[in-house]
Amino acid sequence: MSLRATPWTPTKPPTDTVIPPSTAPRPVEAVARLDLERFAGLWHEIARLPVRFQREGDRDIIVAYEQRADGSLGVHGACTGADGRTRSIDGTAVRPEPQLEPAQLRLRLAPRWLGWLPAAWRDYWVIALDEDYRWAVIGEPKRRHLWILGREPQMPRQRFDELKARARRMGYDLAPLIVSPRRAG
Repeated sequence: MSLRATPWTPTKPPTDTVIPPSTAPRPVEAVARLDLERFAGLWHEIARLPVRFQREGDRDIIVAYEQRADGSLGVHGACTGADGRTRSIDGTAVRPEPQLEPAQLRLRLAPRWLGWLPAAWRDYWVIALDEDYRWAVIGEPKRRHLWILGREPQMPRQRFDELKARARRMGYDLAPLIVSPRRAG
């Protein structure tokens, strides 16, 4: 058996080959303004894309944001698990560029002592927001995570459908979207 290397030569595509324009969606953009004082408070999860720290049978999911004196947000999430027990998680959200990108938050749900690790932080951007802060859509630039939140436990079906359409236009794949029970009416 002979092992002989075959030289590689690049090939030129035929001149009649048409390369279609990119169909990739535009980069995800956060909203231009975010008033943390108005954003703070209780939110109800209406729907989400699957995420590691939330389980399939979770229900009555809420997240509460508390504005802190240092400009960060305290984050407290809670839900009722499939077993009927309450589970909760606490974290911190910061704005790395508050003047330039006020709605591009970085979220840490890991223990505080792990905060020095870059992997402990996740992008957590407000990508759509009601002018009266009644609903919000949270996402991240790689389009892996998405949450649709409302101030009330239920959201009118028309509004929910509008927010899903907006997320799709931003390039989010909503096929695996998990809608919280009794949330989108």
